[in-house]
Amino acid sequence: MNTKTFDNKLSLGQAAAEQAAHAIRQAIAANGHARIIAATGASQFEFLEALTKTPNIDWTKVEMFHLDEYVGMSIAHPASFRKYLMERFIQPTGITNYHLLDGEADLNEVCAQANAAIASAPIDVAFVGIGENGHLAFNDPPADFDIETPYIIVNLDEACRRQQFGEGWFPTLEDVPKQAISMSVRQILKAREIVCVVPDTRKAAAVKACLEGEVSPLAPASILRTHPNATVYLDQASAALLSSG
Repeated sequence: MNTKTFDNKLSLGQAAAEQAAHAIRQAIAANGHARIIAATGASQFEFLEALTKTPNIDWTKVEMFHLDEYVGMSIAHPASFRKYLMERFIQPTGITNYHLLDGEADLNEVCAQANAAIASAPIDVAFVGIGENGHLAFNDPPADFDIETPYIIVNLDEACRRQQFGEGWFPTLEDVPKQAISMSVRQILKAREIVCVVPDTRKAAAVKACLEGEVSPLAPASILRTHPNATVYLDQASAALLSSG
């Protein structure tokens, strides 16, 4: 796993977007299309903005999956990750081939359809982040490192829910859902390339645990260290607690 540290989240986002764009272009050149996984959340703002403005990407040849969505969440809710991706990624790029998780529909059916779609061919590049509790997608600690099912229903722990409240997505902690549809850890690791974007001071403790502690379900994103082609993008704030920083 590679780790790169930048002065601020803007330069971090730009550099991560350049790598992501290169991976997408390479996949299109090799296969005629690219299959990607897109992350959401406040930590991805600068990265996604830079990526959507990157020239010379044929977005009509890109198929997009997303990592997770709250159970019971309307697409009209400010915290909806479907809404987030529509506004910040799908509409700016003009992607037409995308798979969104409907948290209001029959969960078994939603997962079955998403599982079949994502398993139909390899994923070229996955964009992910690391949660304040070290989660990867919505796989909170202790994460299931063994389940092979691509999309699963998970319970959200209090630290995760407090992060979502703290980022301003919900008026109260009680309003944060307690369950989500999440891409599994094993499915994320099946991507040929992983770009992990992790800015901000509030992520520093999780970054240290996941990058310098044991590879453990208690620090879910630590599993990225086992991937042959993963790059973690940090800024000075998120890298502040690393022993090498």
